[in-house]
Amino acid sequence: MLPLEGLTVIAVEQAVAAPFCTSRLADAGATVYKVERPEGDFARGYDAAAKGQSSYFVWLNRGKKSVVIDLATAAGRNTLERLIAGADVLVQNLKPGAMDKLGFARERLRRDYPGLVICTISGYGDDGPYAERKAYDLLIQAESGLASITGGPDTPARVGLSIVDIATGATAHAAILEALIGRARTGQGADIRISMFDVMADWLTVPLLNAENGNSPKRMGLAHASIAPYGVFTSKDGRDVLISIQSEREWKKLCAEVMNMPDLPSDPRFANGVARVQNRALTDKIVADVFAALSRDDLVKRLDEADIAFAEVNTMDDLAKHPHLRRIEVNTPNGPVAYPAPAAIVVGETRPYGAVPPVGDATDMIAQDKTS
Repeated sequence: MLPLEGLTVIAVEQAVAAPFCTSRLADAGATVYKVERPEGDFARGYDAAAKGQSSYFVWLNRGKKSVVIDLATAAGRNTLERLIAGADVLVQNLKPGAMDKLGFARERLRRDYPGLVICTISGYGDDGPYAERKAYDLLIQAESGLASITGGPDTPARVGLSIVDIATGATAHAAILEALIGRARTGQGADIRISMFDVMADWLTVPLLNAENGNSPKRMGLAHASIAPYGVFTSKDGRDVLISIQSEREWKKLCAEVMNMPDLPSDPRFANGVARVQNRALTDKIVADVFAALSRDDLVKRLDEADIAFAEVNTMDDLAKHPHLRRIEVNTPNGPVAYPAPAAIVVGETRPYGAVPPVGDATDMIAQDKTS
């Protein structure tokens, strides 16, 4: 039996953040009814990378049941009310105030359904000068300052995936599980409100505190502001390898066992971490020259044997054939799609993953329930 079997989740959701959260609830056995417009969640049209279907949608909507409800109609609102009345969790990320205008104010729902766990996801929360602003992943990357510390020296950059949405969905998932544990003890649900901006501000605590202490982070690409050598160096055959030297012991092993320069740590310019950072350009040049004379295979062998922390700077093509990549296979309307498995492994448990629903696959079932 999966841990959330028997629980019902109503997901009035779109895009990425809320679907990320509810897909994890579905993975754990909850019955998730995804409420869609008659035309479907607009994320269904983001791309066509998964057998002609949206990669986002196929990733984030496995195991759910799609229910088409036109919330602009009284009949649609009545259907949603009936679903909520029988639910344990309601997750929604519509435009701020939209659910209230439809008659689903959270205060009213808490009063009528005291055991219901409600989770509302928004851009900037309920209050404050930006509460009514539209908020998408990249907008929050910029507004929160994340983009200012991402990229190289010349320009800010976007993190190359929807990190704000994913972080927000993960935060919502954790908060809902906490609320369900609390409900098991007290019988009371919860009114959880999560903003994308708050999530990113929380995650940016370390660079923020450094900035407030007069040490604003600088964009350094794949380098480290306070450690050297810690960055990317290229082998003779053009492979980029990132190394991380965290201690003097590791620096000595790198010099002796990888670079065949055992006396280098005795040079005052490279004798400790502070000196190497002060002489970063020369430190990096010495390492770069040695790495450029070695093939990728020879370099990786030496780094492995010396127990130096390193990683290859891989592409998505490299990830696709990476020896550590675990995959699951999920049925979709256009056939099975394989993609990376959820990270958590529960020992002794083989978890099934439900299919990605076509638009409205459970609408008729809901209608039948109403008349039965």
